[in-house]
Amino acid sequence: MCYGGSLPTCDRIPENLPAPTDKYKLKHQQYKTEMTGGYKQYSQRNAEKAKSSITHQQTPRNKTDDKCVQGAEAITDDLTTLDRKALLQLGYAANPHILQRSTGKSDADVVAAEKKKQMVAEQVMIDHLSRAVISDPEQNLTSEKPEISHILPDSKLAPIRFRKRTLHETKIRTQSTLTENILSHKVQFDGRIISRNGRDACRELVGFFFTHDQSLTIYEYRQFGKNRTNVLPFIQKNIYCHQRGRRKGKQYRLADLYVGANLTFLSSDHPRLPESVKENTVLTLRITNVDWRALDSLKTDSEEHDDVTSEEANDRKILKAIQDLLKEQLRRRGVRILTGLGKHLQQLDKEGNGLLDKADFKQALKLFRLEVSENDFESFWLILNSSGNGRADYGEFKRAIIGEMNEYRKSFVRKAFMKLDFNKTGSVSIIDIRKCYCAKMHPRVISGHSTEEEIKSSFLETLKDACSKSDEVSYGEFEDYYEGLSIGIVDDEDFVNVLCTPWGI
Repeated sequence: MCYGGSLPTCDRIPENLPAPTDKYKLKHQQYKTEMTGGYKQYSQRNAEKAKSSITHQQTPRNKTDDKCVQGAEAITDDLTTLDRKALLQLGYAANPHILQRSTGKSDADVVAAEKKKQMVAEQVMIDHLSRAVISDPEQNLTSEKPEISHILPDSKLAPIRFRKRTLHETKIRTQSTLTENILSHKVQFDGRIISRNGRDACRELVGFFFTHDQSLTIYEYRQFGKNRTNVLPFIQKNIYCHQRGRRKGKQYRLADLYVGANLTFLSSDHPRLPESVKENTVLTLRITNVDWRALDSLKTDSEEHDDVTSEEANDRKILKAIQDLLKEQLRRRGVRILTGLGKHLQQLDKEGNGLLDKADFKQALKLFRLEVSENDFESFWLILNSSGNGRADYGEFKRAIIGEMNEYRKSFVRKAFMKLDFNKTGSVSIIDIRKCYCAKMHPRVISGHSTEEEIKSSFLETLKDACSKSDEVSYGEFEDYYEGLSIGIVDDEDFVNVLCTPWGI
């Protein structure tokens, strides 16, 4: 560092410096491009601001700029003030001034995800290989040469340090047990719990399907702070069957592993599950990601194909037709209707078990002006109420009749909520949400038409309207809010911008 002297001395460059590497040349070029782009955006902003200030000089500031609404559709008469305020969030979707997520941050996320998967895979191998050796019946066989015992005659009176304390003979026999080669023939997948409990919904689960015996196991990855992690069994390795739907009673196969598939388990079969999970008779896990290379390779080897029955194909056709019809009705008012519907169904659930009957669902659709013909509803109810007990979970009802965003979008919703819920309680206070929400990059703030506080207040007003409690937001309510926004956004990356920009993820 130079503290004085002439400029030529301070700016002198040593002659023996090595030539810059390609890595630093690339970084310099990226920096140069970003600086040039930033200067152009700054110039455009100033020009637009000057132009808009002249245009709006005699016009009062309007908090709900229709230009922020994606698609530039005309606002219909049935939109309320809350609908218009919710649609302001779509301004983040395709705004040229939004700073894209940095390449470095994306690379870091990929590296962290791969590290997590490797850690879980290693723990699974360690657990099952060691358990296989310990539980092998051959370990109980006596050695050909009996070991000379150094235990005192009266072993009960002998000090603990002199007693022989081994689970089995030290000579390892693995002829009839699992080996690393056998366990390597597996498909790894990520999953999440479908639950209204935010703590359970945000658990990070990693599963493994083993082809040698068609068994599967699921582990939970836990992170405490920045450096401490833990990997624990969640579902023990075993052969399992479907517990719901057209395939109830059929054993899980490779064809059942795809993004968006549900794996169902009886909670009573797993006594070590968290108490909040065991409250439901059936535990439902949604597959969010699959190792496609391993899956395709193993499918080719086993020549296994997805055998969708005609009944399943017909069910999917009926549900898609109803979902397309309702999504068209919800495209501009999805936030208000979906959050209101969720809150209404929760209030109808007096017993707190999430189950409602057919009349409750029909009345709810009518109340929120969601038009479904009688024939379509009857067909839908036969699919939803496959058990025939006349009742269904209202979460499953919403997902089935309206549909839901894909798992790519859902992963960012969970990521945003997990950032807010740093205590992992399953709910976030409105105060914390206000602190974390940043509206600096909203197009109306950049253009000078609105202040950050106005955009933030509009967001909080629409979010609080969705909540059953005035001072906190549950995961289910947070998810419903963005589920409603997702209906009106076609492109996945636009939706990611809507989430990543204000929450800084």
